[in-house]
Amino acid sequence: MVFKKMLSAFGVGGPSVDTVLANPNTRPGLTLDGNVNLVGGDAPANIEQVVIGLVTRVEIEGGDSEYAGVMEFHRMVVSGPLQLAPKQQLAIPFQLPVPWETPITDVYGQRLHGMTMGLRTELAIARAVDKSDLDQVNVHPLPVHEQILGAFQQLGFRFKHADLERGHIRGSQQTLPFYQEIEFFAAPQYAQAITELELTFVTSPHGVEVVLECDKRGGFLSSGHDVFGRYTVSHADVDRVDWVQVVDGWLRETTSTYGNLRASSGYGAPTHGYPVHGKGHGHHGRGPGMGGVVAGAALGVAGGLVAGELIEDAFEGDDGGDFGGDE
Repeated sequence: MVFKKMLSAFGVGGPSVDTVLANPNTRPGLTLDGNVNLVGGDAPANIEQVVIGLVTRVEIEGGDSEYAGVMEFHRMVVSGPLQLAPKQQLAIPFQLPVPWETPITDVYGQRLHGMTMGLRTELAIARAVDKSDLDQVNVHPLPVHEQILGAFQQLGFRFKHADLERGHIRGSQQTLPFYQEIEFFAAPQYAQAITELELTFVTSPHGVEVVLECDKRGGFLSSGHDVFGRYTVSHADVDRVDWVQVVDGWLRETTSTYGNLRASSGYGAPTHGYPVHGKGHGHHGRGPGMGGVVAGAALGVAGGLVAGELIEDAFEGDDGGDFGGDE
């Protein structure tokens, strides 16, 4: 018995955990439902708690360099202390609310190139090696997201890449410690004004803040630079407006601001007197995020980096398909 306890302390013959999702597909503001299935090992085990959490890969800047880290941004305790008998099977049901700001991973049935998302289960075992499980999660856009993304596609923008940047968009209602950038190559009719565009959604139960960053071309006597626009739309407006016309208006206004947001005569509510500057003139590499728009975010309990080879290995090379078919 002593030998079995010693092996269990090293994770040999200990309990196992397997989380099964009723459906791995969800949307911001909805839930993920499932069961955490536990199976006892060769000896009784005291489980301290069972926790599930959403994890994703985030770009983090440090000095002049940038690296990717896996971050847990939302977690929930599904069980407190319990004792698991040898070979005992136990199913713990859960319903995890998905934060409204959860980034989109899939559009039109295709994985956005660069995006990963998973549900991690932690089984904390007293006096033994903890166990964990990781399941892929697919986050689809809300109707208003779909309309806006569809409008960009109809206007001729081609998807390039998507990623998550650690930081906070100043002046927004953002609550997560990162924001998503969905990057597009410029459509032909805008190619004389901009080369690329980055789109960010900050979503709430009431609507969406839409932040546009356009890489503006330089002229004969001027260098290129980034310009920004920010607009607010309601979930209730999803079927009420011509989104192609709305997005075209946003683009034309944003590219005429030359780095300063101003009041709009069109649809949506932009920020007035918003202090912004770009990543650098003519530079679209991974610089300081969105310049003056982004303030660094301190990471709280639900915003820490997740360590462990299990998480990194599970996300390695998991870029999936490409929305729009372009890289």
